[in-house]
Amino acid sequence: MTPNDLSAEPAAHPGDAAWDQKSRSNSGPLAGVRVLDLTTVVMGPSATQVLADLGADVLKIESSAGDSMRWVGPWRHPGMGPLFLQANRNKRSVVLDLKDARDKERALALARDADVLVSNVRPMGLKRLGLDYDMVSEINRRIIYCAAVGYGSGGPEAGKPVYDDLMQAAAGIAGLFEAVDGTPRYAPINICDRVVGLYVANAVASALYYREKSGEGQLVEVPMFETMAQFVLADHIGGRAFEPALGATGYRRLLSSTRGPYQTQDGHLSLVVYTDRHWRVFSQLVGAPQLMEADPRFASMASRTLHAEAVGDYLALHLRSRTTQEWIEQFQKLDIPVSRVNSLEDLFKDPHLRAVGFFERIEHATEGTLINCRFPIHFGRSPTSLRRLAPNLGEHNAEIFGPTSGDESADRS
Repeated sequence: MTPNDLSAEPAAHPGDAAWDQKSRSNSGPLAGVRVLDLTTVVMGPSATQVLADLGADVLKIESSAGDSMRWVGPWRHPGMGPLFLQANRNKRSVVLDLKDARDKERALALARDADVLVSNVRPMGLKRLGLDYDMVSEINRRIIYCAAVGYGSGGPEAGKPVYDDLMQAAAGIAGLFEAVDGTPRYAPINICDRVVGLYVANAVASALYYREKSGEGQLVEVPMFETMAQFVLADHIGGRAFEPALGATGYRRLLSSTRGPYQTQDGHLSLVVYTDRHWRVFSQLVGAPQLMEADPRFASMASRTLHAEAVGDYLALHLRSRTTQEWIEQFQKLDIPVSRVNSLEDLFKDPHLRAVGFFERIEHATEGTLINCRFPIHFGRSPTSLRRLAPNLGEHNAEIFGPTSGDESADRS
């Protein structure tokens, strides 16, 4: 058993030496699926982490330098930073130099017996390495080859390198902030990487289902720009959904500068007074029971959306009168959606997350006690599991290629 495995049971694929491994009490819905992971940074690894959490055996190929996210601290040991630890559990790591002929052959041997290959290496780079879809599908007709790219093939931007910041700008997210308060900004989270990562996992699962019915593998391309453009316009296409246009783009409620969160006596509160029923009971609570009849701006959802700034101002005016907890108790009684505004630290004390066992304390062989955020989805008949902790660089070379190969790779790194 390798240092970061959590259990040891009979091999899941005893006939295939390269993939031969010990089962980790794996009952996830993708148990038995083998994924070759040629991804780095955030988007690709977050996608393959979802597949791994769902039960797939994910083998991560890294260069001798390792995935760059290994080096984003803090850490107890260099190369084992928190972003890497969170996005690479349930995976194995091997170090291969894909420009080296011998290591390229090893990678192709792994691809020959894989169900899925996921890569966010630029397509021309893979072609130069001889690891593009045409090459891989020649040796494995059933493989699902998922290429996560910046821009879809066929467009003038195809092949360009991208990062989350660039996609937030290109897909209009930074511009949404500008529409609200005049200053373009990035959301302080890798939202494009995370969203597109989910699309990658969804695409792979869908292609596996198609193969189950047809027996056919295929090339799947997931472009970040097109994916995020669709994601943003799903909310903000507005009047441009019609030809000719019936108005401007943008969902007024979301673009309101007075949307909240709202200040209370002692903090801030997130509140969604949305439906007609919500407004009737809220207006009664604040002593204005005839608000909807007296002020046409509040009369319907359509008019409240049109006058979103005034609606936000009205809520802000009244919410300053009580404490956050007093408002929460009142709104919960009235069944009006409400939440306190949590800081990152507050999440670790959140009573709901504690009650559902969201945070797990785990012991890593080299990194000591870690906090793990468990996979959030429950499957009644095929539950997910934590079978492996995030691997050290090249930790599984010997397991995959044998002791001699493992030593050679360790020397190169």
